[in-house]
Amino acid sequence: MIPGADRGRTAEAGSATTNGHRGSATAHAGDRTAEGGTGTSAARADVAPAAHGPPHSARDSRQHGRHREAFFDNAKYLAIVLVAMGHFWEPLLPDSRTVSALYAFVYTFHMPAFTLVSGYFSRSFEARPDQLKRLITGVALPYAVFQTAYVLFKRWADGDPGQSLDPLDPIFLTWFLAALFIWRLTAPMWKLLRRPVPVALAVAALASLDSGIGDDLDLQRVLQFLPFFVVGLCLRREHFELLHRRAVRIAAVPVALAALAVAYWSTPHMTHVWLYHRDSAQQLGAPWWTGAVMTLALFGCSMLLTGCFLAWVPRRRTWFTPLGAGTLYGYLLHGFLEKGPLYRGWFDADWLHTPWGETAVTLFAAAAVTALCTPPVRRVFRFVLEPRMDWVFRCEPPAAARHRARAGGRSRPVSAAAGRCGGGP
Repeated sequence: MIPGADRGRTAEAGSATTNGHRGSATAHAGDRTAEGGTGTSAARADVAPAAHGPPHSARDSRQHGRHREAFFDNAKYLAIVLVAMGHFWEPLLPDSRTVSALYAFVYTFHMPAFTLVSGYFSRSFEARPDQLKRLITGVALPYAVFQTAYVLFKRWADGDPGQSLDPLDPIFLTWFLAALFIWRLTAPMWKLLRRPVPVALAVAALASLDSGIGDDLDLQRVLQFLPFFVVGLCLRREHFELLHRRAVRIAAVPVALAALAVAYWSTPHMTHVWLYHRDSAQQLGAPWWTGAVMTLALFGCSMLLTGCFLAWVPRRRTWFTPLGAGTLYGYLLHGFLEKGPLYRGWFDADWLHTPWGETAVTLFAAAAVTALCTPPVRRVFRFVLEPRMDWVFRCEPPAAARHRARAGGRSRPVSAAAGRCGGGP
C-alpha cells in the first residue's frame, strides 16, 4: 500500500498509500471524500480503503464516530505502518537479503490492500456536488500542497536546486493521491459494467505492454493498480466477514509463510521494480509479452496476500484503533522523516546495516508513523489536509439540498441551514 516517484524511482517504490470507510483510516489518502477511498474521509460514505484508504479524516471520525468499524481503522493503521517500514527499508536493501525479502513480501500486498479498500469506500461515489467538493479538498488540494512541499524539501535537504516542480509529475508518495483522484472520478463508470474486474485487468495488462505511456500523473501506475480499486468497488461487507472465518485465518498463516519463503528465495533473482507497477515490460528490459503475464500473476499474488493480511486484522477495538482516523497524516508526513536522513547520508552509517541497526530502523519507522497519526499532529496539519473551503464553492440552495437528501434516501429533514455555505449533510 505505498503506498513514490522522486524519479529516484526505487526509493518510492510503491509508497502508498492509501484513502477510509466510516470507521477507517488509510492507502493511499483521500478517504475523506467519503465515497471512495484510501484517504481521509472515506468514512463519510462507505468509501475508503479497507484499510480505509490511505488516509482517513479526523473530521469524519468526529462526525461519524458512532458508525465507525474498528476493523477498518485497524486495517488502515497496520497498513500505514507497513508502508512506512517499507520506505525506511529501502536504503538497507543492498546489504541484507532478509530485509530485501521482507520488503518484497510487504510490497506485494500493502498498496494493493490500500487501493482495494479505497475502492470499497468509493462504492457510493456518484459525482454529486458534495462528493466532488470533498474530492477536491481531501485529495486534490493535499496533492498540490505536498507535491510542492516534497519538491522544495528535496531542493533544500538534498542540495538539488534543479529539482523541477511539475504538478503533473508526482514525486515520491504523492502518486497515490493523483491515482485516487482519477480512480474515484471513474468509479460511476466501473459500476455500470457487467464485468468490471476483467475489463480493469485487461486495461492494466495492455498498459504494461505500452512503453509509450508517459509519466504524467504516473499514469502507468494508475492503470496497473486500477484492478485492485475496481475489486474494492465490487466488494460487500459480507466478503470481509468471510475472511474472519476460523478456517480462513488458519489457512492464511501457511500461505503467508510460503510467500515469505518465496520472497527470500527470489530476492537475488528478481528486481523489486515489478512490484511498483510503474513501468512497462520493455522499460524493465523484459520481452513485451511478459508485461501481461506479470500483471496477471502479481494481481493473483497480491489479492491472495491482501486476503491473508485482512484475515488477521483485529475486529475489536484496540489501542491503535483511534489512530486509523489519522492515516492520511501519517502517510503524507512520514516521507519527510525518511527522505531527510536519506538525503543527508545518515543511512550510510555502518551500524545501520547490521541486524541491530535494521531492527532499530524498523522500530523507528513504526513509532514515527504512529506518532504522526495522533490527534495533536492532526490538529496542527488539519488546515492543509482537512480544510474548510466553503468560500471557494457555490452555496447550494435549500431546495436543492432537500432534493438531494430525498434522492439519497434520507429520512431526516434538511433544514434551511443546509443550503448555506458550510451547511448540508
